[in-house]
Amino acid sequence: MKTLDRHIAWNALLLPFLILLVWQGLAIRAHTPLFPGPWQIMLSIGKLYPQIVGQLGHTLMRACIGFLVAAALMVPLGILLGRLKLLGQVLEPAIDMLATLPPPAVVPIVMLFAGTGDGAKIVIICYAAAVPLLMNTYEASKTVHPSANLVARALHLTRLEAMWHIDLPAALPMIATGVRLAVSSALLVSVTSEMLLATNGIGVFIQRQQENFQIAGGLAGIAFISLAGLIINSLVFQFEKRWLFWHYRNLDTNSKG
Repeated sequence: MKTLDRHIAWNALLLPFLILLVWQGLAIRAHTPLFPGPWQIMLSIGKLYPQIVGQLGHTLMRACIGFLVAAALMVPLGILLGRLKLLGQVLEPAIDMLATLPPPAVVPIVMLFAGTGDGAKIVIICYAAAVPLLMNTYEASKTVHPSANLVARALHLTRLEAMWHIDLPAALPMIATGVRLAVSSALLVSVTSEMLLATNGIGVFIQRQQENFQIAGGLAGIAFISLAGLIINSLVFQFEKRWLFWHYRNLDTNSKG
């Protein structure tokens, strides 16, 4: 089994290696700074590393704040709308409409009220992360099995206690899916908002490098934000597996059965 896993891992690394090799060959053949190869990008990373890390820190900080604000507001709201069926049905069309509205479209409205500083970027990031969190939490909460509500009545739980002890645990697997989507959206919109509301961050760094025709430097910034996104998504998934161990254990049991 270990030999098979090792074989699969090597096969998974083979394609990216071949792509990088072909890319480097084409870059050498083109011989132009407008088409840098992986080696030129590595040299740019070594040269611009302190600057890239500093700008990436601004981006990740804003993405983290926007995500945490969205989670603190949208998870309770989603559970509330799932518990209050009538209110959920009234607001569901508005939620569906917001889901189709891209975050960059709200930039002019945000600029009108919040300017172009960190606050404006965090508002846009919060909006981008809020939609998947709210939709997943609401959908999970409103589909709680009716027997769970009977248990709540039998135990004489208040509505708030039922939301905490029944709706929230039942909705956790879908909330976790919403968290992963929200984290990705927060990172993506953090970079986009920096490009639109230029002050600092990895988005501004990439844009400035491209404006100065420093393509290798811009690709170095893209490589860093891609690596950061990969690491963050992996950490979120590992935390989810530990937090929802009972859910994954049930999935394994059902798949084996």
